[in-house]
Amino acid sequence: MSHGPGAGTKHRMSATAESRPATILTRIALYSVLLLPLLLMHAHGVAEVAIGLADLCFLLRSAATRDWAWLRTRWLWVAGAWWLWLTICSAPVPALGLGEGGPHSFVQALATARFLLLAAAMEHWVLRTQPARLWFYRMVAASAAWIALNCIVQAISGRNLIGWPRGGEGVLTGPFGFERAGPPMARIVLPAILPPVAALLGRPGPTARAGAYALLLGSVLIMVMIGQRMPLVLAVAGLGIVAVLLPRLRPLVLAAAAAGALLLVASPVVAPNAYYRLVQKFSAQMEHFAVSPYGQLYARALEIGEHNPITGLGYDGFGTGCPRPENFRPSFDGTQPDGGGAAICWDHPHNFYFQALDDGGFIGLALFGATALAWLLPLGRGLWRDPDPVRVALFAALFVQLWPVQSTSAFSGMPMGGWFFVLLGWAMAETRARRSAAVATGGRASGIADQMMIDPLRDQTPRLADRGFRMMNAV
Repeated sequence: MSHGPGAGTKHRMSATAESRPATILTRIALYSVLLLPLLLMHAHGVAEVAIGLADLCFLLRSAATRDWAWLRTRWLWVAGAWWLWLTICSAPVPALGLGEGGPHSFVQALATARFLLLAAAMEHWVLRTQPARLWFYRMVAASAAWIALNCIVQAISGRNLIGWPRGGEGVLTGPFGFERAGPPMARIVLPAILPPVAALLGRPGPTARAGAYALLLGSVLIMVMIGQRMPLVLAVAGLGIVAVLLPRLRPLVLAAAAAGALLLVASPVVAPNAYYRLVQKFSAQMEHFAVSPYGQLYARALEIGEHNPITGLGYDGFGTGCPRPENFRPSFDGTQPDGGGAAICWDHPHNFYFQALDDGGFIGLALFGATALAWLLPLGRGLWRDPDPVRVALFAALFVQLWPVQSTSAFSGMPMGGWFFVLLGWAMAETRARRSAAVATGGRASGIADQMMIDPLRDQTPRLADRGFRMMNAV
């Protein structure tokens, strides 16, 4: 790199010449990312377009500025190795025993890169400034509030604000037409509520403390009332991580857990549908897990992986191999000789790690596990010494999503795959900004909760976004 007398002038001239196209790319990418929470709830196809736009702008900006430093990001190398292996396993080359899912499987494997690019773009560029991250937080918080409001209205009136009734077995659907309020809510509820809860606890007086308790307790009660088992388990597990990392929130977490337990105890009377799903049905499934739908799927997924240990069956390997009679095996308890046959089949095995095994064999499983660690390790680094509430919330939300013992959706399927990578990109941006600011100032950098505590009305105008654009283009 040149450091001669003319280097600074040349850089300034280049920055000036590129300021207008750079600003256009920045605005397109930032608006696309800011709209993603809304689009992931109500317009999945448009969300794909927004992800594509953000990725394209990121690559164009990198090419225009010749700034490819983001390619040295460690997690991206590990995730890239997993993606590359998945793509190889999905390549339609029958002579090598690859790509049994055909061209469609190969295209889907290639398209998985869009999520990795999105997370990298959010970390290194789109959410690089505090104003951009604060606006993104507001969009996530508004999404959580929208889901919660519709759940409350539906619990009281029987229909949400759009007019749709409850789902099967009385499940609250939130603003959706069927039972899918729980999964996104379990992922965004902690990042949405923890910064204001921490800010309220930092203010003097009983009113602020009461508001913090009400916000956290209300969130737990809504998760219980929704009536979906796995989302409730994930939310409670996330709260446990929060209690470990944020000691001042432990009394609130204990109070929220107690309130949730009391609601479960009272649910046969106040919420019989939730009681049936969360207690009776869950207990029955655990008692007979081997012949439950999940036990059948996991047994089949293991058999597919053992039959294809090196390369799996490529992207969507479980959907490809599940109906094949050669993959039928007895259930874990041996009571079903064919494990349920083809009738149990689904397009994915409802577990990320079984999915990685069937897609890419044991090599793919190992690479996916390494990728999960490559994401979680930098996100968790420093939280014990400096537990910033929004970073703690994001770490907890991502940790519970990557925990191997759970029922999941398809890893890169929309919309839940979109939610995962949106939160991952945000978390990586918060971590990088925190680390950079701490190095620059030699101390602790301020976060979203700190801004709320200092002045809850600060940066509330649209000029904040323009200030963010200028800051992003200043480099």
